[in-house]
Amino acid sequence: MLRTDLIFLRPLEAEDLEFLYALENDPEVWGVSDTLAPVSRHVLRHYLDAAAADFFEVRQLRLVICAASTGQAVGALDIFGFEPLHQRAGVGITILREFRRLGYAHAALQLVVPYAREVLRLHQIYCTISLANYASLELFAGAGFSRVGVRKEWLRTAEGWQDAVEMQKILAAAYNPPSV
Repeated sequence: MLRTDLIFLRPLEAEDLEFLYALENDPEVWGVSDTLAPVSRHVLRHYLDAAAADFFEVRQLRLVICAASTGQAVGALDIFGFEPLHQRAGVGITILREFRRLGYAHAALQLVVPYAREVLRLHQIYCTISLANYASLELFAGAGFSRVGVRKEWLRTAEGWQDAVEMQKILAAAYNPPSV
């Protein structure tokens, strides 16, 4: 099981409707989730119905981040954009406002790296982060992600256009062909 002393990760359940409703309708995270408007409970119910689909079929996985002490959902971890040929996928983490800066995102990232390598057999994971999101840049850099580029004026926000930092982490040892 994906667990530390602080958190555990679990799949979405039908009972997560209100949690998802709060998470998806937080305007503070719309800029990083490419959302422009609130999401209805009706749409989220349909999403939950399909959430159990196979990762290799739908090419995405959402896990709920729960506080180990209470079992309460505090955030979500998304693995998305899975490319089977290239064995890579994107990673995103969203934490409910009242639970930010308590170590939950860090603990989730520490769990997902070996899971992506050993279970999903990914070669690399990546993320795209607003240049203004210092907390996320620090989080991913601290987990061994390398900054590999900047996309200019990539994200449209209420304040205007922002640059986005591309980061990646190679999970598998590089292929070294045998000497001939």
